Amino acid sequence: MDTQTVLSYFNSDAVVDHYEVAARKIGLWESEEKIFQKLFKRTDSILELGCGAGRISIGLHELGYANLLASDYAKNMVQRARHLSKLLGYAIPFRVCDALNLEFEDAIFEGSIFGFNGLMQIPKAVNRLQATREIYRVLKPGGLFVFTSHLRSFAKNKAYWEAEKKLWEKAEQKSDLDDFGDRYETSDTGSMFIHVPEKEEIEAMVRSVGFSLELMVPRSIVANERTEVREFSDECVFWILRK
Repeated sequence: MDTQTVLSYFNSDAVVDHYEVAARKIGLWESEEKIFQKLFKRTDSILELGCGAGRISIGLHELGYANLLASDYAKNMVQRARHLSKLLGYAIPFRVCDALNLEFEDAIFEGSIFGFNGLMQIPKAVNRLQATREIYRVLKPGGLFVFTSHLRSFAKNKAYWEAEKKLWEKAEQKSDLDDFGDRYETSDTGSMFIHVPEKEEIEAMVRSVGFSLELMVPRSIVANERTEVREFSDECVFWILRK
């Protein structure tokens, strides 16, 4: 899977519209609100990556977070987020950024957020590692990085991944998949790439960069989410890392 194919998906009208609906009608998940308010002060400088149409950044702004910088690699997402922010009368800065090559100086943010499994939608393990390195670089010492992922060990996925493992062992997996855990999820918006890791894979990646793992917690433990949230996103895990 190549980055441009993923980028084209997230720049498509159907996907941008889908993310706008989430920003307008769903907003922050209860679990996100609890975690972000526990970890970050209202004055902290926070970099959001993979901001989509602004769901998280708009929600944080409404909670009083005043030092946000929201970014996405997809230009059309950033344009939509700016439009929604302007309609609401907010002055949230949105910027097109490549997570693999962040255009910021070292150690300038107190926190970073990569919500809605965005880190796992970067194709190729080497690229996910590079994005994690870049986030580590721009965080101040003691800074926190929060992201979410699915896990292959979730009961709902076990049968699928057991079958996939057999295909990979025989080298019969789909030719455009790079790493075991890669898959496509098909919906009304098209075919979306996502990497579904296992716990040990994430632990090894973040520790190789220098992060310490503060907490890994399933969303369902943090909050009993509204129906519309559960329909928007399946169960996921919050990863909380410290530089």
